[in-house]
Amino acid sequence: MSLLNLTVGELLEEQVNLYPDQEAVVYPELNLRKTYKEFNEMADQAAKGLMSLGIKKGENVAIWADNKPEWLTAQFATGKMGAVLVTVNTNYQAQELEYLLKQSESTTLILAESYKGTSYIDILQQVCPEFTDAEKGNLQAQKAPHLKNIIVISDQDYPNAYTWKEVMNKAAEVSDGTLAERKNFLRYDDVINMQYTSGTTGFPKGVMLTHYNIVNNGKQIADCMKLTNEDRLCIPVPFFHCFGCVLGVLAAVSKGTTMVILEQFDAEKVMKAVSDEKCTGLHGVPTMFIAELNHPNFSKYNFSYLRTGIMAGSTCPIEVMNDVMTKMGASEITIAYGQTESSPVITQTKTDDPIELKARTVGRAHPNVEVKITVPGTNEEQEQGLPGELCTRGYHVMKGYYNNEAATNAVIDSEGWLHTGDLAVMDENGYLEITGRMKDMIIRGGENIYPREIEEFLYQHPDILDVQIIGVPDAKYGEEVMAWIVLKEGILLTEKDVRQFCEGNISRHKIPKYIQFVDDYPMTASGKIQKYKLKELASKQFEQKGASL
Repeated sequence: MSLLNLTVGELLEEQVNLYPDQEAVVYPELNLRKTYKEFNEMADQAAKGLMSLGIKKGENVAIWADNKPEWLTAQFATGKMGAVLVTVNTNYQAQELEYLLKQSESTTLILAESYKGTSYIDILQQVCPEFTDAEKGNLQAQKAPHLKNIIVISDQDYPNAYTWKEVMNKAAEVSDGTLAERKNFLRYDDVINMQYTSGTTGFPKGVMLTHYNIVNNGKQIADCMKLTNEDRLCIPVPFFHCFGCVLGVLAAVSKGTTMVILEQFDAEKVMKAVSDEKCTGLHGVPTMFIAELNHPNFSKYNFSYLRTGIMAGSTCPIEVMNDVMTKMGASEITIAYGQTESSPVITQTKTDDPIELKARTVGRAHPNVEVKITVPGTNEEQEQGLPGELCTRGYHVMKGYYNNEAATNAVIDSEGWLHTGDLAVMDENGYLEITGRMKDMIIRGGENIYPREIEEFLYQHPDILDVQIIGVPDAKYGEEVMAWIVLKEGILLTEKDVRQFCEGNISRHKIPKYIQFVDDYPMTASGKIQKYKLKELASKQFEQKGASL
């Protein structure tokens, strides 16, 4: 299958030529609707506005906001004028923001005023106290020495910052011809997007992705979903993460699909949007679909148009998959797997794959993508059917980590293979089953235990809503198994009940020694469960109890 040599801006412009009057963007809560032609004009205007501030090709422009229309516009504006869009996690606090701004060398920060009650302006002032008395376009901050421009998404004026509206108005200072010249100067293999790894381990690293990486990945994702310009895709997942801006936005734009967007995830608002807008596709992580399916008002909404979508981020219990396909009608839902470093999707199921494959596997490699399973810690290929490290090579592999050659060389070998750090098994048909992270594998008394296997078993218990398995240190065996369990509403279950369910069904050494019932899990903003935080919580609990681990 041939790959596209297009920039992000050119991808949008192709759809304008094909479907100018097709709805491109719908924000139900904001009563905002734009056709592809109208949205493209907005993106051009924003591109000229950014150029009026003196932002050059290759400069890093950070954006810190939820899924606002301005975020979406900025994605294509930077794609047209060549600045690198640096996506900032909406949950970041002062220390994390300081690290990102300094490490990314961003010259511009576009930000919302607040998010979920947290003032982004206050946090910015903590990081850059100089902001209070700064001159527009001339911030001189000690902790973020490259940062010059602050652009606030706000209706009120700021004496020390541009507003988004001001930037849009400043577009008049740049001619269409000047923008056209800039577009002609861009190359499809330029870095255009930088996303920081979620920080589930260590300091986040800036993943450099090119137009070529994300435009082609978006199109191949859309191909797997069989998206067309007649589809309407609901996107409630965050834009700052690849799930939102590639699996959502670029997949949709690659086919002229209508994007129905929510600024933040809310289960009922998602269901209302799907129902009112007659959405044919819906994205989400399993916890989002679980929240929708278990919502008391679920039956009030019409899912009759729903056909496809993507479930990703973590493994999905077969019961949940079955409910999404039957109760929600998304019979052609797909499962996608990957990581930011691979643009992000490596493998995906097809719309017509049977439910067993969608629940058990993450599909097969995309076209133009190579995968292999190696013996962990080596480049030696693993025997078929045995778990090993999943490695991948192709157009989708990142350019590298920003200003971090050592970290880049640690994950991309001399032959171009990206070592994912994920454990997987490949069957004879090329379908991959993810069995865990190399670092999550539990070694108990010399036995390798894969958390997912135990999680999949416990999902079968009728009273268990969600479960996460971790390894905790043990003086005798090296590690022991611990289960963190979320029960269905109104259910009471004891540790003894759980162990009795396990006995005779899974090996004795896999039965959790420790069981903790909780209401929820620590999550990243993109919906990934942070197992390392569960391990930290476990350590604190054992310390408090005086138990020896």
